[in-house]
Amino acid sequence: MKPAVLYHTDQATETRREILQVAVDIASAEGLEGLSIGRLAAELKMSKTGIFAHFGSKEHLQLATVETAKQIFLEKVVQPALKSARGLPRLKAMLEHWLGYVERIVFRGGCFFAAASAEFDSRPGVVRDQIAGLTKAWMAGLQEEIAFAQSKKEVPTSLKPAQLAFELHAYVQEANWAFKLFNDKSAFLLARRAIADRIAIASGERVLNKSKR
Repeated sequence: MKPAVLYHTDQATETRREILQVAVDIASAEGLEGLSIGRLAAELKMSKTGIFAHFGSKEHLQLATVETAKQIFLEKVVQPALKSARGLPRLKAMLEHWLGYVERIVFRGGCFFAAASAEFDSRPGVVRDQIAGLTKAWMAGLQEEIAFAQSKKEVPTSLKPAQLAFELHAYVQEANWAFKLFNDKSAFLLARRAIADRIAIASGERVLNKSKR
């Protein structure tokens, strides 16, 4: 490949990245339907033709925005959590990094996937399918760590991983909702306490501690 061609390719990749960084922030607060070629062109001071050339349609722009949000979630939440030992330590790390990502306002609209799920849960199509698939994968990850914790006897086998994952997921979602709707930062403390209590009960730690008193 000639140097000039390579330069243009790298420049196009960087421009697309810049567009999507703005798109994902707008979508987190105003919804994926709020994204438009015109809105991005105005925000980035680019021509509509220049924006359109990178995506071709609003649907492709939405799909690319969801993919960008996924990569950010992997970087900010999943990858740091993977440094913790499997089982309960990793489960706790996954939830803590998720809470931290909302608390630090990585996206001005809070958790991107909470907002996108609420927006597209009743809208069939490829965008909804992509959002649903990524959300299912995260829930499956929580369940897998609970199941692994069971294999290490950190959690009794009588407990259903899907049930515990559902409850823990709900605590973070509630914190995100309260923070964004009421600007209530205490929601994160409440969520952390609820998560710690639920995991302690699930692992038998709370019962053991009571028996020692």
